[in-house]
Amino acid sequence: MALSIRAKALMFHDPRSAELLEQVERIAPTEATTLIIGETGTGKELIARHIHKMSGRRGPFVAVNCGAFSETLIDAELFGHEAGAFTGATQARSGWFEAANGGTLFLDEIGDLSMGLQVKLLRLLQERQVVRLGARTPIALNVRLVAATNVDLHKAVEADRFRSDLYYRLSVATVHLAPLHERPGDIIPLARHFINVYSDKIKIQDAVLSPAARQALLEYDWPGNIRELENVIHFALIVCRNGVIQPDDLKLSGVSRRRLNTRDEPAPRHPTANAQASEAVSGEGFRQRLSALVGSMIEADQADLYDTVEETVVRTAFDHCYRNQVQTARVLGISRNILRTQLKRFGLIGFEAGTTSLPGVELQQ
Repeated sequence: MALSIRAKALMFHDPRSAELLEQVERIAPTEATTLIIGETGTGKELIARHIHKMSGRRGPFVAVNCGAFSETLIDAELFGHEAGAFTGATQARSGWFEAANGGTLFLDEIGDLSMGLQVKLLRLLQERQVVRLGARTPIALNVRLVAATNVDLHKAVEADRFRSDLYYRLSVATVHLAPLHERPGDIIPLARHFINVYSDKIKIQDAVLSPAARQALLEYDWPGNIRELENVIHFALIVCRNGVIQPDDLKLSGVSRRRLNTRDEPAPRHPTANAQASEAVSGEGFRQRLSALVGSMIEADQADLYDTVEETVVRTAFDHCYRNQVQTARVLGISRNILRTQLKRFGLIGFEAGTTSLPGVELQQ
């Protein structure tokens, strides 16, 4: 498959990004299993591809999104299966670990794996062998594993949702990829890259950003990171006049932090009010208030107490994040798949129609 536009956009101009790229290129020639941590859309697959490219491995680069498969499918997809291993398995099939033999396997959204699959993955990393479903004979592997996550695995380990031994096995080398708003030096070079790409596609010549549009891009919070920037530029090129992108052409739907222009920031509150607010939302004071609230609900014989509290937390976070799923999952410290399940459960998003295709896998030689 062809690389995505984002996967070609190795635009690391910000000093923080340049430092990270230097770290990545020191890691790449080694055989160390690598864990990339960063928000959705920050370029984790881009980093994984660069690691593979700089590693000298001659095998393929295989990218697998662990969150794109159902629990019943992902076991067979990752590890393969023999004919008759389960209903519908009419012939043997190799898994994605075998497909990446001699190369690199990139497992995105690793935090979404079930505990059972985590055990199998840990054993595979220890023994460097894979056993297909329905088989007894192991197959030797020579695969470099790069994993990625947008959830806090420390919290997942503490909550018994992720195995600590697997976490330590995956994080031999850890790369922390900052969100786009924390590396502003990358924003305009990336925007210009996407302008060049989409200008060719929609037959616009010499499109440029106006000074005001550049300022708007730099001030914006970018909750969707590079993926959102790409979509914003694509849309702006479609609606702009005379090849000049103005602020009104930028469909910026998230929150602007006004980092470069502080004139719009609200005046600071009275010190006493700040202290009271800080105490209300931090540490023991917050837990005591929350405990008292739950206690009052128990005394009032609140029906379906757990579901009521859970729904309130999810709804409040979703509204606070302007219904942005990526930001909501980050705020709650859960994976995007778990969040989507909750949002569907509480009627905040609809159920998509099922599909018989197998999304989330890309094979690149």
